[in-house]
Amino acid sequence: MPTRHIPESVVIADTPAAILEWAARHIEHVGIHLGPRLFAGPGRTATLPCWPRGALEVATGQGRGAAGRTYDWDRINHARDQAFAVLAETLAGHPMGADEAAAARALHREVIDRWSAEPGRTAADAACASPSAAARAEHALF
Repeated sequence: MPTRHIPESVVIADTPAAILEWAARHIEHVGIHLGPRLFAGPGRTATLPCWPRGALEVATGQGRGAAGRTYDWDRINHARDQAFAVLAETLAGHPMGADEAAAARALHREVIDRWSAEPGRTAADAACASPSAAARAEHALF
């Protein structure tokens, strides 16, 4: 059964490439929204954020898990961190890292947020960035 890339889906991606693809479809579905109307409109709720980093979180289950369904959260969270790293490096155009895992996660999120907040950034830009990163993730050795 194909993954349904909609906010209502209870299917949660668990590989970096699948997470990045899901995030791109989410952005295509609801767009990106920064500022005071961030949570306004269809498919946009307080638990389903609509910016690139938020779309990655939605792809990994934020606000979408189903009661009675079992998820491998360790695998999903590990893949999420890898997806953040690949997307950040794709956006920055070079590898990046830090000595500690927490510092690396913060750096990746900062790069993604800074890119997302650039004036004139569009949903099309964000939706195109994730598949480019997904293609890199499919070939990466984690």
